[in-house]
Amino acid sequence: MKKLLIVVLSLSALWSGYWFVGASGVKSGFTSWFEARRSEGWQADYSDLAVAGFPNRFDTTLTDPALADPATGLAWSAPFLQIFALSYQPNHIIAAFPEWQTLASPTGKLSVQSEAMRASMVMEPNTALAFNRANLSAGALTLTPEGGTRTKLAGLQIALTREGEASYRAAFNADDLAPPLPREITNSLPDTLAAFRADATLGFSKAWDITALQDSRPQPTSLKLHLAEAEWGQLKLAAAGDVTIDRTGTPTGTLTIKARNWRDILTLAEAAGTLPPSLSAQVAQGLSLLASLSGNGETLDIPLTFAGGFIKLGPVPIAPAPRLFIR
Repeated sequence: MKKLLIVVLSLSALWSGYWFVGASGVKSGFTSWFEARRSEGWQADYSDLAVAGFPNRFDTTLTDPALADPATGLAWSAPFLQIFALSYQPNHIIAAFPEWQTLASPTGKLSVQSEAMRASMVMEPNTALAFNRANLSAGALTLTPEGGTRTKLAGLQIALTREGEASYRAAFNADDLAPPLPREITNSLPDTLAAFRADATLGFSKAWDITALQDSRPQPTSLKLHLAEAEWGQLKLAAAGDVTIDRTGTPTGTLTIKARNWRDILTLAEAAGTLPPSLSAQVAQGLSLLASLSGNGETLDIPLTFAGGFIKLGPVPIAPAPRLFIR
């Protein structure tokens, strides 16, 4: 019995030593990372850094964290950020976000209010910490751009899974999305969308790992859109297809678009300012011809081709193609 007690006490002492060494390493790692970012010209600040969770977890709390990358103009700040990891599985972390966060980019500032926003991430157990899989979920979520109209949703779910050396399966779903449009524009529609989701496989120039923050972001090289769909009352829009993306961010490939009650969708897009009035009549005329060829004037089923830097409907360019890149 005495020997057993000695063994238990010895193991407890060893585990305690391991935890305190590990906790010190975690704290040192965060401190070094922030210092390295500051040396590169970032704003990388916090008012306090604490590690708790003895004996089985490393629970890190950053108070008043603020990050800003001058090279991209991207910034994030919050009252706190909590990062949890099991002491025997430190490559699996869980992050808890506060009710309020602020995001900024060269295009503007965005306030994020959420309920129970949590993220879970598993990295490969190596020094590069290559991303393996992650999930993010939140309850009621409100996005408020500076000087703009709020976007509200009842819930958000995002899942990412690594499927190849630098390819990832992504799934996105927003519950009861309330678009930021005035009711005088949408008075004949429900307050929220019945569906707003997407499922895609994304290819990148390199794997997402610690260097994505420290050096340069991986850039998209391909997009296989299994399905993206939005449904709002009697309006429905869906898309699927494949595109490749070159080094300039220009896509090449085809997406098939299906739209129900497409004329109402065009009217809504014009009222919301996303479709220039100068193009509205031209686009409506072309789509009307295509819809009549399909046998149902209210439903579209058309391929959009991305080629030469343009979006084409058949051989006719209808708009410049978007550039797809990550700052």
